[in-house]
Amino acid sequence: MSKKELKTNAMRFLDRNKIPYEYQTYECDEFIDGISVADKIGLPHEQVYKTLVTVGKSGGHYVFVIPIAAELDLKKAAKSVGEKSVEMLHVKEITKVTGYVRGGCTAIGMKKQFPTVIDESACTQKLIYVSGGKIGMQIRLKPDDLKRAANAEYAAITF
Repeated sequence: MSKKELKTNAMRFLDRNKIPYEYQTYECDEFIDGISVADKIGLPHEQVYKTLVTVGKSGGHYVFVIPIAAELDLKKAAKSVGEKSVEMLHVKEITKVTGYVRGGCTAIGMKKQFPTVIDESACTQKLIYVSGGKIGMQIRLKPDDLKRAANAEYAAITF
């Protein structure tokens, strides 16, 4: 497989915006959780982040990027985006809303730019890993580069 074939929307977006990143692929045919991904490819849990998509009371969509071992605090998440409340987007809606599949969803290069919040814990890491835009791919980049690529903000959004 040539490198060109490996490019995802997220990678093309990063390339277009001259944001440096590295990617790593691994064998995986279906969704597995972030902790299993990190263990499978030998990544430190504190550097690997998952992307969660929510729906606010207003009907708007919001994206949250949090450590794989953490849980999203829905109250803090809602407050961070100025909503009364948010709830997780139903799994069957992920592809339609984001353009990505479950397990391959990333805050970079979605079909539409949604308000995005990265957990402030990312600021303590030199580099973090997020999904590369498809199952079996992780992208490594600086937290501030993810923030810029996803037009995101930092906030305390986990328990």
